[in-house]
Amino acid sequence: MEELIAKRYATALSSVSQDVQSIVSILNVLTEAISVPEVHEALTSPIVTAEKKTDMILSAIGKEADSTLVNFIKILGENKRLDLIPAIAKVLNADLQKESNQYEGVLKSSNKLGKEELAKLEKTLEKYTGSKIKLKQEKTDLEGLRVSVDDLGIEVNFSKQRVKEQLIDFIKKSL
Repeated sequence: MEELIAKRYATALSSVSQDVQSIVSILNVLTEAISVPEVHEALTSPIVTAEKKTDMILSAIGKEADSTLVNFIKILGENKRLDLIPAIAKVLNADLQKESNQYEGVLKSSNKLGKEELAKLEKTLEKYTGSKIKLKQEKTDLEGLRVSVDDLGIEVNFSKQRVKEQLIDFIKKSL
């Protein structure tokens, strides 16, 4: 439900804004700020008034902020929807990625890949998807590799455990 509401706000914002890219970058910063437990608690608290919540967000974006964004934040505050800022930012980021055909993905592995290997993997994914993909590496306990690009619905997993299980399954079937 939250995602549907966020899509409506994101669509409205992108239809009235001339510079969606700069607004999205500000919303991304606000999303990081909202992820701080104290800030999130203040935004969702019934004790804090809607006006104070709106003022808190407006003070965070500064006085030189785009008037469209300021008005948007005020509307979110009036409708008690300031907690939707991360969801709205996510929708707008996905729209921008789709528009530019450039996506971000995550590569999880126990060992960090070198720049050349990472570039080869990105190039292979680009051939497969037809989209430019930038991978961000995360270290995990997984023995193997897991690549996921959520916005394209891609998840590729190469693990030793999985190969071992498939080999055992194949041997059992052939006996």
